Formats: sequence, C-alpha cells, structure tokens
Amino acid sequence: MKYEKNQYSEGFSICALIIAGAFLYWGISSFIPWDAWSWWGFISTGIGIAILMSQIYAITNRSKLRNVILAEFQENPEATIEDISKSTGISRKDIHAIILDLKASSQLIGKFNTTTGQIKHLSIPEKEVVSEERTKYCSNCGTPITKENAQYCAYCGAQI
Repeated sequence: MKYEKNQYSEGFSICALIIAGAFLYWGISSFIPWDAWSWWGFISTGIGIAILMSQIYAITNRSKLRNVILAEFQENPEATIEDISKSTGISRKDIHAIILDLKASSQLIGKFNTTTGQIKHLSIPEKEVVSEERTKYCSNCGTPITKENAQYCAYCGAQI
C-alpha cells in the first residue's frame, strides 16, 4: 500500500464527486444529438471517470489505513501516536482522524493517558464467532432452552 502524507484526512472529497458528476453529465449529454463535435464528449467523460475512480480508490485506501492502525494497536497496546507514526509512516494528523473514526464505529475503545500519550484501557471488540453448537429450542413455543438438563420449557411448560 502506497501512502501519501495526509491522504486519509484530505484524500476523499464530496466536491470532487460533484465535479466528476458534472464532467460525466457534460460528456454524456454531448452524445445525444450526434454531430461533428460530439467526439469532444469522450474527453469530458474520460475526465469524469478518472475523477470518480480516484475517489473510489481514496475510499478503499481509507479502509486499509484503518486496518493498519487497528493492527498496530493490537500488536502494541502501549503504543503512543508518535510510535505508530514512526512504525507505519502515517502522519499524526491521519492517525488522529483514523482513531476518531475507529472510536465512532466502536472498533477501538479506550482512553489515552494525559501525561504519556499511551492508550490505556484498550479494548478492541472481537468479531462475533458463530457457535458451532446448536442451541436447543422448545418445539412448542420456540424459546431457547438455556439449561442443558432441562426437561420442560421454562416459558410454556411443554416437555422437551
């Protein structure tokens, strides 16, 4: 993955999407009454597609950068933002933005020490693993049976 300075915080732009839409509209609308000058529509359509592709790349790259920072915190829970910046090469501005996004999506839970800058009380929620065991359900009402040795349903009293 190639990283450029501040690409997380400054890489994606709604304005660029609007400009891409304008170029695409301009290019495609020039094809409608096909005449001698309609071929110019290919140029503006190409510019619109190029801008759109760069924005799609910026969105996918943001996801990769979030995964890199999350992995760094998993490997070294005592790390500071400066440590992560040195080990990954990602700017501190981008790391701050990524941390805020990770916290907002509940992928990173913790607070930073106000004197050392290290993260404390780090909690990275594990992805839910689907249990291999089949849960028993009451055949009468569908309530899950929580006790292994239960012979009757606690909700409706039917025999299991």
